Amino acid sequence: MTGAEGAALRAALRDLRTRLGVPAAFPDGVLAEAERAAAAPRLPSEDATDLPLFTIDPPGSVDLDQAMHLALRPAGGYRVHYAIADVAAFVTPGGALDAEAHRRVTTLYFPDERIPLHPAVLSEDAASLLPGRTRPALLWRLDLDADGRVETTGVRRALVRSRARLDYEGVQKAVDSGTAEPALALLKVVGTLREALETERGGISLNVPEQEVTERPDGSYALSYRAPLPADGWNAQISLMTGMAAADLMLATGTGILRTLPAAPDGAVGRLRRAAKALRIDWPHHVPYAALVRSLDPHLPAHAAFLQECTALLRGAGYTVFTGGRTPDPALHSAVAAPYAHCTAPLRRLVDRYTGELCLAASAGTDPAGWAVEALEALPHEMAEGGRLANSVERESVDLVEAALLKDRVGETFEATVIDVKEQEPRVGTVHLEDPAVVGRVESPTAQLPLGDRIRVRLTRADPGTAKILFTPAR
Repeated sequence: MTGAEGAALRAALRDLRTRLGVPAAFPDGVLAEAERAAAAPRLPSEDATDLPLFTIDPPGSVDLDQAMHLALRPAGGYRVHYAIADVAAFVTPGGALDAEAHRRVTTLYFPDERIPLHPAVLSEDAASLLPGRTRPALLWRLDLDADGRVETTGVRRALVRSRARLDYEGVQKAVDSGTAEPALALLKVVGTLREALETERGGISLNVPEQEVTERPDGSYALSYRAPLPADGWNAQISLMTGMAAADLMLATGTGILRTLPAAPDGAVGRLRRAAKALRIDWPHHVPYAALVRSLDPHLPAHAAFLQECTALLRGAGYTVFTGGRTPDPALHSAVAAPYAHCTAPLRRLVDRYTGELCLAASAGTDPAGWAVEALEALPHEMAEGGRLANSVERESVDLVEAALLKDRVGETFEATVIDVKEQEPRVGTVHLEDPAVVGRVESPTAQLPLGDRIRVRLTRADPGTAKILFTPAR
């Protein structure tokens, strides 16, 4: 894609933002309130800046929600400190910033622009856990036994200072080479233990390679696949552990909001069994679904296709609110296989600010702030609407980039793997191209599509202005 084509794509992305009703610039009143809050946040009295925290995020990230430190406990086991940006130190309930956050709900990511939940003076500066900066945070302390099980949990407000901003590849190299500092080396130890506990309780993490849009120095765009590194999984386990601890704290006090996912219906699992058979993946009846998924290699085409099919079981996630000591229903997140709450990304997700406040009160044995409880009833609907918009942004942005990359290649043929076939329309499905890194719709005029097989496909449509890409099997 040339620089000129990149400019055309950016114009199409601007049109997409208009069509989806994406929030534009922050109103002047919101920006003014954010500036005042950045200059005078509500700071906690406790100073924990001596704790040598570090962050792990994609390169170039500046909206840093989490920082961590891991250590051995003298009596055995591990101690994890996990600092979460304290957005409530800057946002006044009922103010202009608060109202705007409820309008936006979540940060939106386009290939050419990020639409933040909060103004940059907060999300990229005053509230972000940037290295070398003293910041207010919700500081979690989780004490684990030798097997990685959580024994005690606590969370309090404190001032913190991160020492280093790390990225996943750098962490992986440091751990693999044996050059990682002790706290970072323990991330692998604790992460691996937590992954084993996930297996034990029947939870599952889908390591599906992600399709990423990257901008080149000349202003053009490219697509690539990124397979998660082990370090991604270790880092995710710390966040997951904290979300489970947050759920337990709120459940103990009878007031909170959980992230929930119902168990997959029998029909969905049956469809997966048929997919496994079509992909020639051995799935004995005595082997649980979670155990099968953990045995797969996403680098193998048939396994990657099956993992893609598995994402259908993650649909239907939502939020469950409970107050007054009532038992929430539903209460479990079926993929986590335990109660779970969103609490680790308040710079980018609205609900986390409220979860954090409820957990602070639960940990201290005090009544939660009225503003946090009063907002609970509306949060599930707000988060659902925000999630739908975020999914549309992600899906349609990639569609535009794919069409822009391929618009001059209509009629060409490509090697592809069939990664999905519609059950009711077996001649319609999805193909995965290695080069370029494209995932697109395929329609066969006559024959049923062979799930998991490598086939040659012909590009029949690609127009970033009007239509998504479309392939047909090539003869």
